[in-house]
Amino acid sequence: MEIKYFNDTDTALVSFSNKEVVETKEINENVYIDLDSTGRVVALTIEHAGQSAELPKFAYEIVGKS
Repeated sequence: MEIKYFNDTDTALVSFSNKEVVETKEINENVYIDLDSTGRVVALTIEHAGQSAELPKFAYEIVGKS
């Protein structure tokens, strides 16, 4: 998993895998999901991310057994 923030466009990109994207679905005017050929999520894009997410505050936690 990889998270990138593009300051020049205020866009956050969360990549879950390196699989080829075959479809992009618009969740709303600022959120898009990219899907692979089996319908699994490859990436999540949030435009105007600074306005809709608390980007300076980021936490990652694994809960329970992995």
